[in-house]
Amino acid sequence: MNDLQSPSTKQILIEKIKENTLSLSKDTLSIEEPLEIRLSYFDQGKRIQKNVSITMRTPGDDPDLALGFLFTEGIISSFQEIKSVYQDSDCFSDKQNKITVELHDGVIPNLGNSDRNFYTTSSCGVCGKTSIDSIKTVNSFCNNLPPSFSVPVDILYNLPSTLKAVQEGFSQTGGIHASGLFDLSGNLLSFQEDVGRHNALDKLIGKALKDKILPLNNHILLLSGRASFELIQKAAMAGFKFVAAIGAPSSLAVDLAEEFGISLIGFLRENRMNIYCGSERIQVSTQKDRL
Repeated sequence: MNDLQSPSTKQILIEKIKENTLSLSKDTLSIEEPLEIRLSYFDQGKRIQKNVSITMRTPGDDPDLALGFLFTEGIISSFQEIKSVYQDSDCFSDKQNKITVELHDGVIPNLGNSDRNFYTTSSCGVCGKTSIDSIKTVNSFCNNLPPSFSVPVDILYNLPSTLKAVQEGFSQTGGIHASGLFDLSGNLLSFQEDVGRHNALDKLIGKALKDKILPLNNHILLLSGRASFELIQKAAMAGFKFVAAIGAPSSLAVDLAEEFGISLIGFLRENRMNIYCGSERIQVSTQKDRL
């Protein structure tokens, strides 16, 4: 029973208990469906079609998701490589859960990265130093000089409420992640929601890739949850130098942010935050408490 027409949510009937009273109620859920991402390209005169990934996502902005995924995984390096993007229905339903990215003739994708093995190796598994070093080999913006800027804390404090105010999916379901792109004055430029936090960020970066505004080194990325290694890796691939998260970062995320010169904030609230690295880009008017 889907009373809503939104492609990203559905309503179901549930039983609800409050104190000792049982009642029937409608609940809105975030839709989660698979998306198969395919590549189409010519290699040695032959047309190749390859299934690159299947990701569980919230339907919507699927072309941006596919482009962002291919870029942040190092499989493509620019939007100029893209000839077309088209979506197909699967064999068993009319749902458009397949998307194909067609490359221009002569463009060969870096498919060595299609299994996320540009930050893992068979010899050491997921090793912190090797993971970080491997990202450098496919990062187009690794050697760019970082811009000089600083952001007042009052602007940063307002970012979570600004993002939350536009999160329709979260307000309806309470079970969806978001990534927000802000300018240095705290203005929200774009945002994406998805049941997968990595998908939300890929959608955001995919749109930036399509709009040809990469690198995003004069912008702020806000993550609605925690900052994992994977999310900081994607942020680094897009050239971000400032990442704020409402949740906690992982230890390897902090290591990666330090290596790429990214200012990383965690536990961002209305009047507090933790600075994990890159404090020179944050304007603080109060004195630091010394340990």
